[in-house]
Amino acid sequence: MSLTYDDVVAKYEPVLGLEVHVELNTNSKMFCGCSTIFGAEPNTQTCPVCLALPGALPTVNEKAIESTIKIGLALNCSIAPFSRFARKNYFYPDMPKNFQISQYDEPICVNGYVDVEIETDEGPKVFRIEVERVHMEEDTGKSLHVGGATGRIHGAEYSLLDYNRAGIPLVEIVTKIVPGTGKYAPEVAKAYVAELRDILRSLGVSDVKMEQGSLRCDANVSLRLIGSDVLGTRSETKNVNSLRSVERAIRGEMIRHAERLNNGERVVQETRHFQEDTGLTRSGRSKEQAEDYRYFPEPDLVPVAPDAAWIEQLRAALPERPSIHRKRLQEQWAVPDKEMSAMINADVLDVVEATVALGAEPAKARSWWLGEISRIANEKDVAIKDLPISATDVAEIVALVNTGDLTDKLARQVVEGVIAGEGKPTAVIAARGIKVVNDDSALMAAIERACAGQPETAQKVRDGHLPAAGALIGMVMKDTKGQADAAKVRALLLAHLGQSEG
Repeated sequence: MSLTYDDVVAKYEPVLGLEVHVELNTNSKMFCGCSTIFGAEPNTQTCPVCLALPGALPTVNEKAIESTIKIGLALNCSIAPFSRFARKNYFYPDMPKNFQISQYDEPICVNGYVDVEIETDEGPKVFRIEVERVHMEEDTGKSLHVGGATGRIHGAEYSLLDYNRAGIPLVEIVTKIVPGTGKYAPEVAKAYVAELRDILRSLGVSDVKMEQGSLRCDANVSLRLIGSDVLGTRSETKNVNSLRSVERAIRGEMIRHAERLNNGERVVQETRHFQEDTGLTRSGRSKEQAEDYRYFPEPDLVPVAPDAAWIEQLRAALPERPSIHRKRLQEQWAVPDKEMSAMINADVLDVVEATVALGAEPAKARSWWLGEISRIANEKDVAIKDLPISATDVAEIVALVNTGDLTDKLARQVVEGVIAGEGKPTAVIAARGIKVVNDDSALMAAIERACAGQPETAQKVRDGHLPAAGALIGMVMKDTKGQADAAKVRALLLAHLGQSEG
């Protein structure tokens, strides 16, 4: 019988370890001058260095070092006065050198932390995630397996290799062991990756687009019996590329581990791959220990020894921490904790802020992104930010509602049209013939038709029973195809029938 998640956390304590890989947004690669622009034709952004041709020698990208130091400082790390690169040896078809230039025993940033806050049964709670190291390395190329049903190498007819990504600057952020999260482990992991993403975005060092692989998480999970100090065997789910998937992958692995342990089976130390369609993971390869990689110092690169004064200049120029920025916005907008949490959980805070910056009132911007747009995203089962509607679009729609050129109902039609790909708000309005009926004579004609169609209801309103006006207003809205302002219709109707709101 399959275990439930509650069964798992009643018996076992999860222990996490998170490794987040970040592609830096430098113009050139880590050890050569090749372009890093995403989406170029395969193998058009390569040179003798990133293809590992004989005699080609690497040189370090200074901007990548600067970006890595910024990341370390923002994560409360100490910056090493001396660090060096190493060769990490393993077979990978999309790594031309057959080794990766990385950092091993002497990384550039060490001993930091990130605080994340999540909602628990006892209210908001802060969890501190300790960062063991932040180090620099280079990304691999990309394999495309053609044929077969899975897109994986097993069963494929042949494979294609694109080396455009090989050598792109990569930063790896590695946590220390994270115990003590209990049943909230999946939510803590998701919040941590989200906080990292926000920090990195604020630093301007990466576009942090998880769907394009510029931010991806390797989630290590193990279980130990509650009350025990003995760590369980871990599995590592590789390259998880969305916040939702981080949470689902950890939850699924906790259940899988517990079922094996309860059945008297052992957990295998291995890498695994998350499957979006099922929410489960599948086995990859056995997980190597550090000694299996045969690390040794990179002989073609000098050590990195950043000047202390330069480090302090970078520290002084750090932007406002995202968590502080969020609290400031919450105070400025007078947003209750629950609604602020809703924006953060829906990952719309940035786009709401952008909408406000374009002139929309905070409450209205928040209402549109968390209301109608969120509803459509749920119907389509996609992230809100993946919908083809922008802050500019929403700000324009809010402005049109404010000027009376759109009602809320008509504005929802415009939102639907923009998301359906019909163009910008003005184009949707023109194509659909959306127009508010504001002409008093046209509205009065519709009101008179409604009253004539329901004379008994009209008499109830004349007699002072104002709730009956709703049915007449509904008829007017239907008559005007929803293009009238319901509040104005109500005022005209009541005046017509000799009543007022007072």
